[in-house]
Amino acid sequence: MNETIHNAQNIAVAVDIGTTKVCAIAGRRNEYGKIEVLGVGRVKSEGVSRGVVSNIDKTVKAIRESVAIAEKNANCKFKIVHVGVAGQHIKSLHHRGLLVRQDDNTEINKEDVEKLIRDMHKLVLPPGDKILHVIPQEFTVDDEQNILDPVGMSGVRLEANFHIITGQITASRNIMKCVEKADLEIAGMTLEPIASAASVLSEEEKEAGVALVDIGGGTTDITIFKDGIIRHTAVIPFGGNVITRDIREGCTVMNDQAEKLKVKFGSALSSEIFDNRIITIPGFKGREPKEISEKNLARIIEARIEEIFDYVIWEIRRSGFERKLIAGIVLTGGGSLLRHIDLLSEKHTGLPTRRGEPIENLAHGYSNDLMSPVFATAIGLLITAIDNMPANADSVVFDIEEEDEELNLEKGGSRKILGKLFTYAKDFFEATPDSEF
Repeated sequence: MNETIHNAQNIAVAVDIGTTKVCAIAGRRNEYGKIEVLGVGRVKSEGVSRGVVSNIDKTVKAIRESVAIAEKNANCKFKIVHVGVAGQHIKSLHHRGLLVRQDDNTEINKEDVEKLIRDMHKLVLPPGDKILHVIPQEFTVDDEQNILDPVGMSGVRLEANFHIITGQITASRNIMKCVEKADLEIAGMTLEPIASAASVLSEEEKEAGVALVDIGGGTTDITIFKDGIIRHTAVIPFGGNVITRDIREGCTVMNDQAEKLKVKFGSALSSEIFDNRIITIPGFKGREPKEISEKNLARIIEARIEEIFDYVIWEIRRSGFERKLIAGIVLTGGGSLLRHIDLLSEKHTGLPTRRGEPIENLAHGYSNDLMSPVFATAIGLLITAIDNMPANADSVVFDIEEEDEELNLEKGGSRKILGKLFTYAKDFFEATPDSEF
């Protein structure tokens, strides 16, 4: 039996269902507060378009395969997983809440704050939308403004500004359906941009003011932090797949060839191409090979990346934090691996930029593959899953080798399960009373 795995409790599993990949990752928090990754499974995603499930069967197959690989690497079986939700349907809005307390002699407690948050869930949204997250901004107690934590204060009127993130119920339900068809249970769902922020941003950056730009395959997610609080979220319907399509049409090549050109030779800044090599691609049967200039390839990529950053600038201005982002921009996701994209970001936005790698919270000894921004969302979901587990939860894992031995000794014998993972599950689909904004 694998003693290293099974002596520890609180093992969590997260599944990142993306446009280009489905990634399952299992891990736990060690005694030093760092995340130990026990197993990773990554397969190509063919049933997701722009962050939304478009083919149930293909997505179920990818989830099963990725979880099976993670189980093999960790030598464990998993049953309960934490998943992310993303896509163009994600929207955000701001709302102000008010609570008038009956007893002005007692202090404001956590129940008062939670009641104010619960009231936000009573807002009625456009048909088919559902509130995913309610994030408090600043509180006001009587006439005292800009309070970050009102617990313990005295006052009658408790007010707060809230950042509310919404998404389509059908998109979330399709994710749930895929996970359930893969014979797994969902412990909770988290907005993927929030998960990415948990894995690549430092507390100092969140306090100073930073815009996290996660360039995925189908969409680009923007999350703005200031004073340690999420201030703005947005989804841009462009990602790495659009860049690949531009290369395919601009260079008249096949889609697989366009993807390889982007990954191997692509640059986000044409002015940084000095050698201007000629890239030769094999032609179709009986046709001459095709020659492509590296500088022209960079020009095609640069035009689309500039368009994405135009949207980023617009969202930063819309948030009202244009001149307050001291830490600038952090790029993550597979699209951030393009050469010189950080230089283009600084040139186009005027903000300092770095590439975010999801190793802030990882324990020593992690695989070099996990340093890639591609795993930012998956590791962030794992961190969220671990943080949301009850303190007394056991992991729903059992040793594969031990199970095989038991089955060999007695056909139909019971499995030895090491306990259940957390029973915590967030209900995104509870009925809410109808009211108007």
